[in-house]
Amino acid sequence: MGKTKRQGRHAKQKPWERDRRPRPNQVGQDQPPPNQPAPQPARTTAPAGEARPQAGAQPQADVRPQAGAIRDGRPKAGPSGWQNMLGASADQAVPARDGRPKAGPSEWQNDLAEPPGEAPGGYRGVAPPRQKAAPPRSNPARAEELVSLALQAQLDADQDTFARCAAQLAERPGPDGWQRAVERELIVSLVRAVTAGWRQGWQPAEVVREIGRRFDARHARMATDVAAMEMRNYARTAVDERWQAQLTALGAIAWWGSDEGYLERWRERERVATATSVTCALEVLLGLATLPRLGRLCPLPGTARPGAPASQRGQGHPAGQDTLGRARTLLAQAETTELPEKAESLTWRAQELLASRSMGDALATADPGPNPRDAGGRRLFVDSPYESAKAILLDAVAEANQCRAVWHKDLGLSTVFGFAGDLDAVELIFASLQVQAATAMVHADDHRGVTDASRTRSFRQSFLASYAERVGEGLDEAAGVARRRAAAGRGGPVILPALAARRRVVDEALVRMFPDLTQHHAA
Repeated sequence: MGKTKRQGRHAKQKPWERDRRPRPNQVGQDQPPPNQPAPQPARTTAPAGEARPQAGAQPQADVRPQAGAIRDGRPKAGPSGWQNMLGASADQAVPARDGRPKAGPSEWQNDLAEPPGEAPGGYRGVAPPRQKAAPPRSNPARAEELVSLALQAQLDADQDTFARCAAQLAERPGPDGWQRAVERELIVSLVRAVTAGWRQGWQPAEVVREIGRRFDARHARMATDVAAMEMRNYARTAVDERWQAQLTALGAIAWWGSDEGYLERWRERERVATATSVTCALEVLLGLATLPRLGRLCPLPGTARPGAPASQRGQGHPAGQDTLGRARTLLAQAETTELPEKAESLTWRAQELLASRSMGDALATADPGPNPRDAGGRRLFVDSPYESAKAILLDAVAEANQCRAVWHKDLGLSTVFGFAGDLDAVELIFASLQVQAATAMVHADDHRGVTDASRTRSFRQSFLASYAERVGEGLDEAAGVARRRAAAGRGGPVILPALAARRRVVDEALVRMFPDLTQHHAA
């Protein structure tokens, strides 16, 4: 008789040997046959230390909306998701694909687990055994991981997990030094995220506006403070003038003193509880960390060189201030008149003046030709309602002034490319035409006498679209008058080639920033 094989749980068995083990009879066999060990029962629970399988796939991290356009500028696929935005320290705290931390559960993670009695991950009937708790983590590490889990929960639209994380971060009284660790982690993460936003091409006014659009005015105020906080890292002489002008317009100053006590001072100013301040900071952090990539239009803070030529700092040639002032006066008169014909006449006259100034700039640079560095971009806000009609209007104004506009539909703004004087003209005329269009639309509503909301909205959308088309034709004709006058003068032989050269430079600047640009009509 052969020697019975060893059947201990550590024995290495061949598959066919396991398959040939005797099975219990169908009826009444309670004991195994002689010389055979009892068969091992099948496992119904996961062994301790093994990862529990989770249902569901990893959600996409980059959930920001894409940019649609009349000329549709879609951001390049760059660093996607808040993990890349926040840098190395956030990457170390990234949850696994199922949204849980890669490390074993610690005391605070157990509080976020499923309620007792439920068997997650496909285990039916029997909950997996409780794993041995990891050693308690330090306050900074706990705060960092809770912030990471809260961000991931927001990306997953998991409001319950987000609320639990925010509640633990706002815990008071907590462990010694807990509140200080939480505030330090939130401040460091916010500053790191807004710095990443600058690298993505966003400027201060755009960031604050986007946070306000996603959330509310309170969040926009915190975003303004974060921008001021981040600017402490740079010398004023190393910051572009346009950047400084936006910060000044926003009122971005460090009113709170030391960053160490910022959230406490912010709570006092806003008159909110600790939980509200933590939740607001987490939501601002998510908004900053998920900003899509935009083209960079001016030097990053800290990289602008004092005394650099204006063309290298994106300012272009100095605008004719006298002509610009006269055009501004004409447009102001057009905004206040109640006669549509008079308003249009004043607007065409302003466009003609601005186009004449552009001809002078083109003649000044005709020899040896326009410098490509003199062409830059400027972003203008296209606010709702009726944003598609406003985008059409902006495109018409840009075309009449030798510029190109790219509409970022879901971001509520457009990037306009051109030379500095032409960009000034686009910005001035577009702002005035929005006021004029609103006045004309109200008068048209009064004549119709319709009060139904849906019919009124449909009428206004159509009215603004037709208004943009009519105004575009008038602006083109006014610019054509200025070109013909310049061609009849002393610079006639070179004016058209000079304008064509500037147009090529603008087109090249647009393609460099948006190489995958598509075009379609806004509806």
